[in-house]
Amino acid sequence: MGDQQARGGEVAILTSGNEDRVRALIRLNRFGDVFLFIGRDVDPAVLAHMAQTQSAVAQYEQLEGQRSEYQVAFTMVFFAVGILLLTGAVWVGLTFAMRLTRPISSLIIAAERVRGGDLTARVPVATGDEEFGSLFRAFNRMTHQLETQQSELVEANRQLDQRRRFTEVVLSGVSAGVIGLDQNARINLPNRSASVLLGVDLEQMIGQDLAEIAPEMAGLLDQVAERPERLAESQIQLTRDGQTALLLVRIAAERNAGEVKGYVVTFDDVTSLISAQRKAAWADVARRIAHEIKNPLTPIQLSAERLKRKYTKEIRNDPETFAICTDTIIRHVGDIGRMVDEFSSFARMPAPVLKEENLAEIVRQAAFLQRTASPDIRIELDLPPQPARVFCDSRQVSQALINILKNAAEAIAARIAAGGPGAPPGEIRVRIAEDAQRVNLAVEDNGCGLPQQERDRLTEPYVTTRASGTGLGLAIVKKIMEDHRGELALEDRGGGGARVTLRFQRLEARPDAPEAVSGSDADPEAGRMEATHGA
Repeated sequence: MGDQQARGGEVAILTSGNEDRVRALIRLNRFGDVFLFIGRDVDPAVLAHMAQTQSAVAQYEQLEGQRSEYQVAFTMVFFAVGILLLTGAVWVGLTFAMRLTRPISSLIIAAERVRGGDLTARVPVATGDEEFGSLFRAFNRMTHQLETQQSELVEANRQLDQRRRFTEVVLSGVSAGVIGLDQNARINLPNRSASVLLGVDLEQMIGQDLAEIAPEMAGLLDQVAERPERLAESQIQLTRDGQTALLLVRIAAERNAGEVKGYVVTFDDVTSLISAQRKAAWADVARRIAHEIKNPLTPIQLSAERLKRKYTKEIRNDPETFAICTDTIIRHVGDIGRMVDEFSSFARMPAPVLKEENLAEIVRQAAFLQRTASPDIRIELDLPPQPARVFCDSRQVSQALINILKNAAEAIAARIAAGGPGAPPGEIRVRIAEDAQRVNLAVEDNGCGLPQQERDRLTEPYVTTRASGTGLGLAIVKKIMEDHRGELALEDRGGGGARVTLRFQRLEARPDAPEAVSGSDADPEAGRMEATHGA
């Protein structure tokens, strides 16, 4: 390669293998193809510098080739150191955070337990932290106090609940109605008897004004409100669902240090008591009437009849007046005798002789007698095909049924007389229906109906809506039904008229029927008697 350079006219530098000598080759153009070759030894110091330079270049090239590896290594070292520093910082931060949050977390957990009702929750008090220690001790004192107060309240509520149950048992066991009112006369504690007597569910009326539910008591409430130191007492007449009851009401104010805290209302149904008192009084009157009047009636009637027979033909001056007078005496003596008989029957009602009877047969016999007495009134019977067995006194039940049919016929006659020739014909319907407990005998008519005023007194003695009535018919019927442990109800008939229902116990439902009577001894609980009008 040096030869080619020299031929080209350039100086070719040639070195030895160890580069300790420098040689140069150049062509001498003037002498043709002659070359000049010159050689000289290189200074060792130069050679040493060259060797160092070459070694540095080689080392640089080597380091340049490994630079990326060193960069990756340095990057990894920096990343590791950063991770370690970050981890240390986080650990230090968490350590300080836990020292702050651990007490707060325990306080939160204890507060949640307290919120859930666990008042035994306590926060452990750590030493060395006065701020949190004071807070935790205050929290623990609070929960301890709450636990103590809760225990006391639970015990007090238990005692109050026990007393309340005892009071409710006592109130539910008495027949009288008892209602507790607040200072504004609003209901807060009624018993079961009060709901029954007033005909409303007072448990659903708590918080309402008693005067709105029972207006009949408003006057007594006003009296006791004006003078709370005195007891207000009176009898009131209560009408619910067409039924009238007489209640004896007492209202007392509950006072504390002169201030009214509430009222206590007690009342009882004295309807039966008043009715019994009236019946007893009339029974005594009836006995006196029967004793004082009946004895002279027979000689008066016999004397009038004898005068009429003996002197009618002998009197020449105005014989018609004589006949009219004697007939009037005889007729009115008979009327008085029948009235006395009714009083005597009411006063001396015999004890019933109870035995098993077919109620349907008793109805047929009574209906036959009424058809004979009132042929212009249609009487329909709706009787079951099988015998309606009841435990009764057939004679007394027949008497009661005859009184009812007689009342129905008289009510129809009064309605026809008031309506004129165009009035619809009279109808009486007698029906027997049985249910699981009772045998019901209902008598319906299309007469003038029941009076709206004092309907509840129609069964009392000497209460009547007719001018000629004695007022004893329904009283006798009710007495008979009471002796049979029955019920009597007076109701309006749909479409006009009245309905009387007698309700008897079925034989198998009567607990006191004697064993001698074949298994079914139903005390004719003369149920409801719906009178067409006052007897």
